[in-house]
Amino acid sequence: MTVTGLSAKAPAAPPAARRLTLNWQVALLGVLALLVMMSLARVVTGANDITSGGTIGAAIGLAVPIGLAALGGLWSERSGVVNIGLEGMMILGTWCGAWGALTFGTPWAGVIAGTIGGALGGLLHAVATVTFGVDHIISGVAITLLGQGVTQYLSKLVFVGMKGGGETQSPRIPPIETISVPGIGTPLRDLANTHVFLLSDLAGVLYGVTQNVSLFVILAILLVPLSFYLLWRTAFGLRLRSCGESPVAAESLGVNVYLYKYLAVVVSGALAGLGGAFLSIVAAGIYREGQTGGRGFIGLAAMIFGNWRPGGLAGGALLFGYTDALQLRQGGTSVHALLLVVAMLLAAFAVYQLVRQQRGRAALFTGIFAVLVFAVFATTDTVPEQFTSFTPHLTTLLVLSLASQRLRMPATDGLPYRKGQAT
Repeated sequence: MTVTGLSAKAPAAPPAARRLTLNWQVALLGVLALLVMMSLARVVTGANDITSGGTIGAAIGLAVPIGLAALGGLWSERSGVVNIGLEGMMILGTWCGAWGALTFGTPWAGVIAGTIGGALGGLLHAVATVTFGVDHIISGVAITLLGQGVTQYLSKLVFVGMKGGGETQSPRIPPIETISVPGIGTPLRDLANTHVFLLSDLAGVLYGVTQNVSLFVILAILLVPLSFYLLWRTAFGLRLRSCGESPVAAESLGVNVYLYKYLAVVVSGALAGLGGAFLSIVAAGIYREGQTGGRGFIGLAAMIFGNWRPGGLAGGALLFGYTDALQLRQGGTSVHALLLVVAMLLAAFAVYQLVRQQRGRAALFTGIFAVLVFAVFATTDTVPEQFTSFTPHLTTLLVLSLASQRLRMPATDGLPYRKGQAT
């Protein structure tokens, strides 16, 4: 009987493997379809920079600090602690990153210092929310204000008197090395410059991700699969996520809920601080007051867009980074071409809602919106410069509104917890 029962259950594994393969296939097909749409928009509009290697490289650089902040938010909220203070922890990371690099003469010391600075902000947030039960939003806002005030004071104390430094900025920071895949840079650049449909676009994307890539960028990218592995493939991650889903049940099984919440929030701050260090060390090569520019909050939006999953938040960060990069590459012309891509995406989403989800009313509204976007594209030749600077924020709001239908946050995210409390 036992052998028969085991043999009856044995075929259950292949369907799961097929589902995993299918998900990867769907993701690759989606990327290919998006590249085809962008290539078509490039041919129609002549906005060659929307898939150029320079745009892709800039998009990755702009996405890194947002992605690191989003990853920090993921760690915290998976344990049940809302981290609105990501912006403040990034601010601490920008200053500490610059200070560490200048003090020890190497940018990697700045990376470590920025991580520690953000972790200290995370520790303060954990003490306030986990130990003392302070409202998570109030604590996060307070840490952001504290980060701004502390870095202003420290800049006056440390950077004033240094050559090139001042009350609002640091001296120049030594750069981090970049690497390239040898032997393919020139052929890819030449192919991209031919402007052949799809082939040149693919060459541009490959050039952007393989040439002159900072080692810091590679480190940030590796943190995404590492976080997925730790949170979804280890016993540690299962315990941490259980604290965000049902801390009472986790405690009944012997999990030290306070400890896991502390660890998660400190790691969250460290990741946000790492994103801040990227801004001062790599993106600008100098610390400047206010250089985070709200990226901590945008990272929080990217995490929500990604449905509290590492892969999804990476996609959200890349989306914002890409739209932000467009304003640096042909500005209004590139954003105007993006309108055609948005119209095609909305039309495809309307068809999906109608055919697969059987949601006729939602499909109708999405289709009408697609027509309106296409009408704006067809009746204009460019986008005003004032609008291009707002494009990343508008894109974020649009994507969040479309993605909100499938979101599922951790069950006890943001709720207070006390050891030994009843269900």
